[in-house]
Amino acid sequence: MADPSDYELRKTPSERPRHVQPRRPAGLWVAVAGLVAATAIAAYIAFGGRQEPESATAAPEGVGAAQPPQPLGGDAAPIVVPPLDESDPLVRELVRMLSSHPVIVAWLATDGLIRNFTVAVANAAEGKTPAAHLQVLRPSSKFQVVERGGNLYVDPRSFERYDNLAGAVESIEPAGAARLYGTLKPRIEEAHRDLGFPEASFDRALERVIVQLLEVPASDAAMRVEPKGIGYGFVDPGLEGLTGAQKQLLRMGARNVRIIQSSLREIALALGIPAGRLPAAGPEAGR
Repeated sequence: MADPSDYELRKTPSERPRHVQPRRPAGLWVAVAGLVAATAIAAYIAFGGRQEPESATAAPEGVGAAQPPQPLGGDAAPIVVPPLDESDPLVRELVRMLSSHPVIVAWLATDGLIRNFTVAVANAAEGKTPAAHLQVLRPSSKFQVVERGGNLYVDPRSFERYDNLAGAVESIEPAGAARLYGTLKPRIEEAHRDLGFPEASFDRALERVIVQLLEVPASDAAMRVEPKGIGYGFVDPGLEGLTGAQKQLLRMGARNVRIIQSSLREIALALGIPAGRLPAAGPEAGR
């Protein structure tokens, strides 16, 4: 059964199918995942309960096994990072140096920034939407569907709700984000261990999230939906089979998907993720 938090597309029995508005729109998942990941405040989200195996390549004759992945992040700033539970003021100061976008400022007004960021990324890496941890970033207007020829489609006006979020991700300078991640990484890893991952690397969780978000198709085709449980599901099995975080990004619309993916790709490279481990950019990639 689908996780209810995956569905922004909620309806009530009394609503007419031509213009259905959800009773309680879910927050941003991974867009946020995108934003938070983009901010590199810690290293975020969105989506995939499974870890995709890295493609195996035969090592040249006489060469040993491939070396383990290098740690991610830029050079840490020469500052003392406070204990995890006292880190919010420093995080706010450092992030504001990267961007003053209103969406980022709104997120910085919350508490437990590193812990919440870490939980969001961990959830997304497991294929779940991190919306519950990013409520402040949810759009204020309602999700809508429209009826055409007896079929239900996502109303294109719903995509505009995410324009500000995409703009926030786009406002992040990749090299600065990588340096910020390198600076805060000890506290991020600490928060990750506190979640019950004493051995797992947060770097790998972050990379999985970024890769999965880059795999989301950015298609301008109308997205047909159908009633499913308490909300709606995509009729296309390829789209419905995406993870919760991937579907959250997909619901932002092709234009915003491209903007977020372009920024995430630049941030990924700045963090030190080799281009060969990232999905190929689509023919219409870019801003």
